[in-house]
Amino acid sequence: MIDKFEVAIIGGGIIGCSIAYYLAKEKMNVAVFEGNQIGMKTTSAAGGMLGAHSECDGDFDAFFPFARSSQFAYSELKEQLNHLCGLDIGYRKGGILKLAFNESDRNELQSILSQPTVKWLDKETLSEMEPHISNKLLGAAYIEEDVNVLPMAVCQAFAKSAQILGATINEYSPVHNIHKKENGFLIETTTGQVEAEYVVVANGVWSTTFFKQLGLDRQLMPVKGECLSVIDEKMTLKHTIFHDHCYIVPRSNGRLVIGATSIENDWNEKVSLDGIETIIAKAKTMLPNIAHLKIDSFWAGLRPQTFDRKPFIGHHPEEEGILFATGHYRNGILLAPATGQMIRDLILKRQVNNEWVEAFKIDRHQPFAIK
Repeated sequence: MIDKFEVAIIGGGIIGCSIAYYLAKEKMNVAVFEGNQIGMKTTSAAGGMLGAHSECDGDFDAFFPFARSSQFAYSELKEQLNHLCGLDIGYRKGGILKLAFNESDRNELQSILSQPTVKWLDKETLSEMEPHISNKLLGAAYIEEDVNVLPMAVCQAFAKSAQILGATINEYSPVHNIHKKENGFLIETTTGQVEAEYVVVANGVWSTTFFKQLGLDRQLMPVKGECLSVIDEKMTLKHTIFHDHCYIVPRSNGRLVIGATSIENDWNEKVSLDGIETIIAKAKTMLPNIAHLKIDSFWAGLRPQTFDRKPFIGHHPEEEGILFATGHYRNGILLAPATGQMIRDLILKRQVNNEWVEAFKIDRHQPFAIK
């Protein structure tokens, strides 16, 4: 007998598990199909910054309010998930310091400095706040509301909470094919077949397979990111520091996470010596005494990049029962709650902000192709 679900979600990273959580809260019969263990691909490699300001790249029209809504959701989720499943998502306040070494850097910060929640700190103030930071800085943009979380803890909390609410989580169950049926879809996995009224494709850079299978001329480019963590027993850094897409994130467990490289169109998930050397060299320019800290671990992950670096969130243009939630690039952790809520609302036919629908729709205009 074939199992039947209202919604089948392909992908058990933080995006897929967020969707499962929000749908399960609505008492929908949901199943997640993950080819490996929950969260062990791209999610496990993320730094965990909730950088709504620092990641908006000047787009304050659609991406920024969407990202801010997701960032705000975390302030409630940390309590809700902990109450439901007992897991702590590692929500840490302190904010992000976007560093400026010169006037050119400061000019690039003008768009976020125009926001009322962001303020400029001069060199002296910055030195008082972070005594071990580089003395070659001009100053920094202080984004107090851009906090961070532990990505795997969030993913596991979403998954466990969804299960408690009735969702089915299937690990080591990759999906190979989706077939249209009269009243839904037949999903073929390595562990058997299931039926569902709706299918949500949320398996990151590997979603390209389903775009092709479902007749869509869309693809995702892997952008390899390499990171490492070091042991900081004296807790010398209190705030996340960020410069030129590189960051150092302090954890409550006495670790600093340093990342990340951005190597386009590289499917190799192994860490390279050149990559680690690059981010260590960059980290030392921001926090010189990091050179004396001991290495804890290192890893790599594949970010899913779309042609315009904005995610695909929405219905298949010609098939309402198929939805996509993929292509979140550097922002999967940040955007997970808002993505889960948006997919939930689309499936339940609730009102969704039209600017978000247009900004993230699958068939939006593509001025150039990913090579």
